[in-house]
Amino acid sequence: MKPLSIGPITLKNRLFLAPMVDVTDLPYRLICREQGAAMAYTEMLNIGAILHTNKKTQDMLKTTREDKPSGVQITGPRVSEFKKVVPFLRDFDIVDINCGCPSVRITDNASGSYLLKTPHKIVSYIRVLKDAGYTTTAKIRLGFSRNNALRVAKVVEHAGADALTVHARLSTDSYKVPADWKWIASIKKEIGIPVIGNGDIDSGEKAVAMLDVADGAMVARAAMGDPRIFSRILYYLKTGKEKDKREDVKKNLGLFEQYMVLAQKHEVLDMARVKFLGGHFIAGFNGAAAKRAEFMRVKTIEDAREFVQKLL
Repeated sequence: MKPLSIGPITLKNRLFLAPMVDVTDLPYRLICREQGAAMAYTEMLNIGAILHTNKKTQDMLKTTREDKPSGVQITGPRVSEFKKVVPFLRDFDIVDINCGCPSVRITDNASGSYLLKTPHKIVSYIRVLKDAGYTTTAKIRLGFSRNNALRVAKVVEHAGADALTVHARLSTDSYKVPADWKWIASIKKEIGIPVIGNGDIDSGEKAVAMLDVADGAMVARAAMGDPRIFSRILYYLKTGKEKDKREDVKKNLGLFEQYMVLAQKHEVLDMARVKFLGGHFIAGFNGAAAKRAEFMRVKTIEDAREFVQKLL
């Protein structure tokens, strides 16, 4: 697989870990990079939270030398806030603008996928970041309630963005609606910047199919509790054969313990997050449901690590 360039930044391959709320903190990004993801972003951060910083926000903004190239994803309702946030993002190589989050809490604040209704705002945000010297990308859906993806994609390119990620669903679509990749292919044909495709990639075969229509493949839900998916995709790219996900259950549990060690090391430990992620990692084996329920009762990180070690 050839490297991919986004502005001045060259990635070692074309596999991306999607920004995901309550998932892609620094330790999670590091274990996914170790398994083969070339690019990973913080979870989406509202600019207001960054400007009125607290420990939780500071933890979300943590990055390290091993987290390179580093990416932060932000969203917000006002150009003035984008101008103010510029100095807070200096630790990151790429700034991604979220124009796709469907959460009502976000769209009611005229952010996330609501921005697809106001492409002129996306233009302003991109120009603020580019003028500040940032490599800038945007992540969109096909539209809010109607498809205007081609128009928005052209606007994003014209504004000077270095790449575009397309999640091939409307904001109003549930995940039961299959991602419509033909729109990713259409956008790729219409614009000249790299296009990263997102939606329903859960195997090596699907990653390769996405790379046939886009410049990069972004894995989201399938990477929750399964960082090994990146290793399996790379194996498929080399051999044309799928590795059985079931063979990776214990390896993923080992990575979950590694996640907890890294969370302590980087001082971003959050037991609520550990339990949420545990609900995804503790899966795929006989008796997993009972073990998940038992894990939810652990009180300390030491207890959590000991619990997982006994599963290995």
